[in-house]
Amino acid sequence: MSRHVAIVTDSTAYLPQRTMERHGITAVPLTVVLGDRALEEGTEISTRSLALALQKRRSVTTSRPSPQVFAETYRRVAESGATGIVSLHLSAELSGTHDAAVLAAREAPVPVRVVDTGMIAMALGFCALSAAETAEAGGTMDEAVAAAEKRASGTSAFFYVDTLDYLRRGGRIGAAQALFGSALAVKPLLQLDGGRIEPLEKVRTASRAIARLEELAADRAGGARVDIAVHHLAAPDRASALADRLRARVPGLGELHVSEVGAVIGAHTGPGLLGVVVSAR
Repeated sequence: MSRHVAIVTDSTAYLPQRTMERHGITAVPLTVVLGDRALEEGTEISTRSLALALQKRRSVTTSRPSPQVFAETYRRVAESGATGIVSLHLSAELSGTHDAAVLAAREAPVPVRVVDTGMIAMALGFCALSAAETAEAGGTMDEAVAAAEKRASGTSAFFYVDTLDYLRRGGRIGAAQALFGSALAVKPLLQLDGGRIEPLEKVRTASRAIARLEELAADRAGGARVDIAVHHLAAPDRASALADRLRARVPGLGELHVSEVGAVIGAHTGPGLLGVVVSAR
């Protein structure tokens, strides 16, 4: 067995499966509760099924992985030859996933560093990739953690949603509820700030909001070397068109990922979501 520092994340990183396999990254699934059924994100519920359930206004909630699931994951990873594990997760402001990982880490057979990245979606995924690349180059646990934290500090995430209803139901918008109130005609733009989803701007039409989302991403990228991810839920044409425009506008573009979010984020944003993650290399 090879001896190495292993990287664990969770399913909300939305890394392509081939990327995780190439870098040896393990993702622990969160759970979506649809009615009375608990389903693992990524394997037991599709985004199409989720979107249909939301459109029919069925009860949809989400749940963190249990400490036991993390403990089993850490055990398997250690058995594969890892001498240490860096476990990187979505913002603790949005989920109890980080806390569950901390509990499991205390009993793990090898040292585990659990990191609250303050990120979500590919903002988290880029952190996991930086940590994995550092570990692959022979880096220590501390060096892998530092690489992830540096990546997080240079990463921004902006979101457009068709309605705040889903975020309001899930209690994920904080100050946004007070800011936007009952202005139903407003198309909100949100950002990830301090690990929370916070209001950024309000725009009157969907087309203007999406154009503004593009501007925000391009301005954030500037002329720096960046990777970008465009996320969506049940809006593939919008996402593809936005990605094409960003490809033309961002001179320092490295990797560009276009992907549909999974059921956990989708449950809180609803169909029509567009998100852009800009991450400095």
